[in-house]
Amino acid sequence: MAAGETQVYAKVNSKLKGRSTASLLDPLLGMGFPAHTALKALAATGRKTAEEAAEWLHCHCNDPSLEDPIPQEYTLFLCPTGPLLEKLQEFWRESKRQCTKNRAHEVFPHITLCDFFTCEDQKVECLYEALKRAGDRMLGSFPSVVPLVLHSSISYLGFFVTDSTADIIREFAMMFATEAAILADCTVKPCTKQLHLTLAHKFYPHHQRTLEQLARAVHPGLSCQWTATLYSRDMRFVHYQTLRALFQYKPQNVDELTLTPGDHVFVDPTQQEEASEGWVIGVSQRTGCRGFLPENYTERVRECDTWVKHRTYTFSLAMDLNSRKDGDASSRRNGEVPPPQRPRSIGSIQALQATIMRKSVLVVRHGERVDQIFGKSWLQQCSTPDGKYYRPDLNFPCSLPRRGNGIKDFENDPPLSSCGIFQSRMAGEALLDSGIQITSVFTSPALRCVQTAKHILEELKLERKMKIRVEPGIYEWTKWEGGKTTPTLMTLDELKEANFNVSTDYRPAFPLASLLPAESYDEYVDRCAVSMERIVSHCPQDVGVTLIVGHGSALDSCIRPLLGLPPRDSADFAQLVRKVPSLGMCFCKENKEGGKWELVAPPVKTLTHGSNSAFNWRNWIPGN
Repeated sequence: MAAGETQVYAKVNSKLKGRSTASLLDPLLGMGFPAHTALKALAATGRKTAEEAAEWLHCHCNDPSLEDPIPQEYTLFLCPTGPLLEKLQEFWRESKRQCTKNRAHEVFPHITLCDFFTCEDQKVECLYEALKRAGDRMLGSFPSVVPLVLHSSISYLGFFVTDSTADIIREFAMMFATEAAILADCTVKPCTKQLHLTLAHKFYPHHQRTLEQLARAVHPGLSCQWTATLYSRDMRFVHYQTLRALFQYKPQNVDELTLTPGDHVFVDPTQQEEASEGWVIGVSQRTGCRGFLPENYTERVRECDTWVKHRTYTFSLAMDLNSRKDGDASSRRNGEVPPPQRPRSIGSIQALQATIMRKSVLVVRHGERVDQIFGKSWLQQCSTPDGKYYRPDLNFPCSLPRRGNGIKDFENDPPLSSCGIFQSRMAGEALLDSGIQITSVFTSPALRCVQTAKHILEELKLERKMKIRVEPGIYEWTKWEGGKTTPTLMTLDELKEANFNVSTDYRPAFPLASLLPAESYDEYVDRCAVSMERIVSHCPQDVGVTLIVGHGSALDSCIRPLLGLPPRDSADFAQLVRKVPSLGMCFCKENKEGGKWELVAPPVKTLTHGSNSAFNWRNWIPGN
């Protein structure tokens, strides 16, 4: 480590001494990363874990700006949670659907407490301390309820915070600005104007009445825990457009970007002279690299989708914690001793669980698909000129099932790779070892999902005893499939001919022909909710586990209806789903007493492994 970096590290370490997050820097330095880039990675990932920061550094190894001393920009919002947030998100969705998009849709519901400001990477932890100190000092006077009054004008609709409460919130913002200046050397300009929560801004005048009607359905008195939340953004791309990759793209030339579904790309609309029609030049948020990309592989999203959430301060939770501490202290002062907790034996706990819990649902994402590794042109790589399949790489499957229209139908309905088959078998083996009882199996009609279900059942020794019920209603969001028509999927007869033990008696909630191409997000989540109701009600007597094999999106769109939760915002949904790995699992159990479902730990551990790039033996020939 260079002398200058050693001094920087020493200063940072002395400031953070005694705090648990100080240890985040040590593993990164131990891996050989310089202190300044390690601190940059921690700031860019919200200082959550050393693993996330290390992954960021590995992804940015070719980032030309990695060494640039450019700090993040930060801001502090007061954000609603709970029932009020759910109603606001419902307003966001409906206003966008009925009145098209307006400026308010660019950011989630919030009250702005200060302007954006910069903070040096090595002082970000001090910024967190400033938030905590400001919150603790205002704890006694911060209102338990924030009164909101609806205000409407020709181009603005939103809630104003009443004066007396606004003064207290502004005092908190001022306190944060003061603490940030002292602890982190930041110049923070707190909000001094009318505090407000914007519902719609710069909309068409003829939409005003509709927006007002939607707004009246949002009752500001709904239960809410207000949370002061610290966010950051990359200051270089503030005025850029933000795109999100919908599909994987493998570069064909050195000046093109690699795209993975869910990647965000920053595009400057004023700097596109070099781009051909249908292409744009952008900077990948994931790698920091700049290059060309096909515009039709992306969709326009909000800038705030790329923001990093750092720390929060929830006033009601802090007050509850303080009151519990005071109550415990009072009990000790009065000589009261809390009753001891009786330990339960493992047998009694299992007996209790057996009486309380009834049905369970295990939702699993399919294994690795072949186009995930070999790209969209995978079919060309394994096809002979006369349309026959051959295996160019060991990660291609040994063979493909027969289809009515030949090999071309696999292009948009790809099979599992060899590794995907191995992953599925490992998961099945682990489920067998866990001892859980699978009583029924449902799957998306996508070939990769049916294959995953088959291999799991084989390891469970159930492949002949249990039929796979194909439910098209849990198929992937068709907008992500990218075509003007839904992909051609294998029929039940074709699946049976290919030796899949599928049920021909099951009547699905959505027949295959009912899938709509490029459906809206609302149509998709409604489809999944109806399908889950059908699946759960189809086996009312099953006191065991219903296995559902679907797509990464199913872990959210199929689970939330069970839990009684509304759909996520589509941007949050896409952000979450892209992180679901192959064979990712969510496990729900039904509570017999309340008839409600709860999310619990899956019965098996996750499956983690690294990548293995292609190898060309010709590179070893002398002269090459």
